[in-house]
Amino acid sequence: MKALQIILIAITAIIGCTKNSQTATATTTNMDTKDSLTYLALGDSYTIGESVAADQSYPYQLTASLKASGLHIATPTIIATTGWTADNLINAIASSNIHGRAYDFVTLLIGVNDQYQGLSQSNYRTRFVQLLNTAIGFAKGDTSRVFVLSIPDWGVTPFANGQDAVIGPQIDQFNAINKEESLKAGVHYLDITPISRQAANDPSLVAPDGLHPSGRMYALWVAQLAPTVGARLAKP
Repeated sequence: MKALQIILIAITAIIGCTKNSQTATATTTNMDTKDSLTYLALGDSYTIGESVAADQSYPYQLTASLKASGLHIATPTIIATTGWTADNLINAIASSNIHGRAYDFVTLLIGVNDQYQGLSQSNYRTRFVQLLNTAIGFAKGDTSRVFVLSIPDWGVTPFANGQDAVIGPQIDQFNAINKEESLKAGVHYLDITPISRQAANDPSLVAPDGLHPSGRMYALWVAQLAPTVGARLAKP
């Protein structure tokens, strides 16, 4: 019975269930203006900020940080759901209402569920390249306005139950793929995996579910991401 409970918790936490996992799509609010810079965030639970308040997710913290620096940023449009693989994200974009739209910058973070579900790395590479090209398209073809984040290492969280020696190397393998393809495409690449591993010795970096990042963890990501994004957006 205990083993069954662990399996059920794992399925709920990583893969998510249809009832509770819905695409998080944020649209501009009345406070946004026609001069506001637009932002599209593509991903999975790490992008919607599973188990933390929406304003603590990294897209919202990034938006807040950029606003604090003097940039006018619209509320982010987010296409992400807990449990999504690269294939799921591709299908979600295809069925979304953002076709033909252009954004001033795009972030992409995807792959943890490909690793968790034991999907092939060759399939991940193919799908990641497809998503990368899609992101570049949404960024008006400007590779300098696309920002890829590496996959965090959930192996150091309490949820992993001490399996970090197995999970960590697998995460590294998937990250080697997304880094190689990102650099090949000429987009920005931010390696936040070392930051995620700080959770091994700092419980405050983990959300109450024992698996996902806390708002404090996302803030550490944004502290590294915001200056790069801000510098690019400040250019004509």
